[in-house]
Amino acid sequence: MNPLLDFSGLPRFPEIKPEHVTPAVDALLAENRALVGRLAAEAGVSGWDSFVQPLEDANERLSRAWGQVSHLNAVMNSPELREVYNENLPKITAYYADLSQNLALFGKFKALRGAPAFEALSAPRKKIIDNEVRDFRLGGAELAEDKKPRFKAIQEELSALSARFEENLLDATNDFGLIVENESELAGIPDDAMQAAREAAQKDAKPGWKFTLHAPSYMPVMQYADNRGLREQVYRAYVTRASEFGKAELDNTGLIADILRLRREAAQLLGFANYAEVSLATKMAQSPRQVLDFLDDLAARAKPYAERDFRELTEFARDELGLADLTAWDAAYASEKLRLKRYAFSDNEVKQYFPESIVLPGMFKMVETLYGLSIKPTPAPVWHGEVRFYTLSDKNNEPVGQFYLDLYARDHKRGGAWMDDAISRRRRDGAIQVPVAYLNCNFSAPVGGKPALFTHDEVITLFHEFGHGLHHLLTRIEDLGVSGISGVEWDAVELPSQFMENFCWEWEVVRHMAKHVDTGEVLPRSLFDKMVNAKNFQSGMQTVRQIEFSLFDMLLHDDFDPDSGTALQLLNEIRRRVAVMFPPDYNRFPNNFSHIFAGGYGAGYYSYKWAEVLSADAYSLFEENGVLSPETGHRFWSEILGVGGSRTALESFTAFRGREPSIDALLKHNGMTGI
Repeated sequence: MNPLLDFSGLPRFPEIKPEHVTPAVDALLAENRALVGRLAAEAGVSGWDSFVQPLEDANERLSRAWGQVSHLNAVMNSPELREVYNENLPKITAYYADLSQNLALFGKFKALRGAPAFEALSAPRKKIIDNEVRDFRLGGAELAEDKKPRFKAIQEELSALSARFEENLLDATNDFGLIVENESELAGIPDDAMQAAREAAQKDAKPGWKFTLHAPSYMPVMQYADNRGLREQVYRAYVTRASEFGKAELDNTGLIADILRLRREAAQLLGFANYAEVSLATKMAQSPRQVLDFLDDLAARAKPYAERDFRELTEFARDELGLADLTAWDAAYASEKLRLKRYAFSDNEVKQYFPESIVLPGMFKMVETLYGLSIKPTPAPVWHGEVRFYTLSDKNNEPVGQFYLDLYARDHKRGGAWMDDAISRRRRDGAIQVPVAYLNCNFSAPVGGKPALFTHDEVITLFHEFGHGLHHLLTRIEDLGVSGISGVEWDAVELPSQFMENFCWEWEVVRHMAKHVDTGEVLPRSLFDKMVNAKNFQSGMQTVRQIEFSLFDMLLHDDFDPDSGTALQLLNEIRRRVAVMFPPDYNRFPNNFSHIFAGGYGAGYYSYKWAEVLSADAYSLFEENGVLSPETGHRFWSEILGVGGSRTALESFTAFRGREPSIDALLKHNGMTGI
């Protein structure tokens, strides 16, 4: 049996081969199209059981099968898998485009929305139907018949361009490898990073040390290498990935303009002024102007702190490091030296206290305390030998959710960190389908026989992704369309993940997950206090950097015309307004901004700062009641995590906090009060 067509349990990853993909996709699409035809042809007002449920069932099967293919393409990319993925992606896109334009189905949802039976439905089911009516409109169902083919073609082309953007970035990242044979050129780089570089060179049968553009290799060079020339060489390679400075076939410049043109054309076909308006139709924010005002206000508050941070860094680099001209490839290095002087600790010193073997149980203990759950490793078929699988169970030992954990960077794995859903919670045939999540990071793998070591920033990343995972896994909703993260406004979906980050700064949490990798000594309280004191080190600079990216994204999709300027020109204009440090002219950040061109964040990157307001304010209730308070934890579960997308994010936040959100907690958490 084709493993992609088995929905009886967990994915059968070791058995899935590229040759399984096309037969599975073709079979599921044929089944689904036949069902859609039957449902559309049925006369009369359709009900939930006779209409919505069968359609939901069919689309879930397709989503689960294609989700496994997409996941493998992201974490175990190969030429064969990439070829079959790109071959089938247009079919998937065309199916959903046809579905969203189907006037008969749209009519049935509208009729169901207006029928007396609608009032008898549960709140989640009402929300699903409301969302469907909205999404049919956004999908082009109301377009004139002569406009629908063009709209569908745009969706297919955008899907292909986004996939190509991600592939180019992955290939450009993998294309770089720097062999250094003279150890004296590598002074300052920590031992574990040197060991990983030595093993990478040995793997290629090369002498010396090999450095790449994957984060576990790139970041130690930028942060610790005393060799300024080496820092510049690696920095330049990193910021020019997928640009005209590399292989022509991997240049994303043209793709950016094409994506922007097509998004704008699609928006205008739907009657919107621009793509930003389309994007915000499913978010908390009401208009591009509201988002831009929010970002401008935050920029005005943050820039004085950013200017102070940059002034201090520039003076330190000049006076202490002899760097009269602080450049982009000096920033991380000088910042680490300044942190060491000011707070008397380095990231690398702290890293020795965060071995994976202690961090994971510590994080699990925190979640178990807060929500009354237990987390246990569980056997499951996985896609790589490094992947682990766990089950969350309640106090009755009943499974609540399960998740895969894929922590380490690999050559054929997409960069960054992300959570995705494998299976969603729903009630089916009288039983609950247990939700399953993928949690993916790109940390350094174990070297030299020791467990993997995480920087504190990587611990925060792990907590962030686990927060997304808990949002998916702890849902109490039993209907797919609003279960877990489904149906949650995009600018609120970061609330649970950013909320989790706060616990990485709490002694009651950290002391259970920080022991020295060699001695077993618990992280000294004095060192932790230094970390807390340094928590908002350069938070002003970090904030304006996020605002820069967010403004770039929103303006790019609001009134920017790709035929009269370039994305890079727009970014430089924004930098002149909000930035305090400027990169060199050859920096091609837009070419590797996969969040907005390939990751679903188009006209939505502001969500990180928007949701940070929500998460900081939500966490302030824990600060008031006790950060490990099970009572507050269960309230957060009930009002935020548990309800999924069954009501608006603002309703959920207000139900939890007792009022609407305030920006004050965010400014306080970032140390931006007082100037």
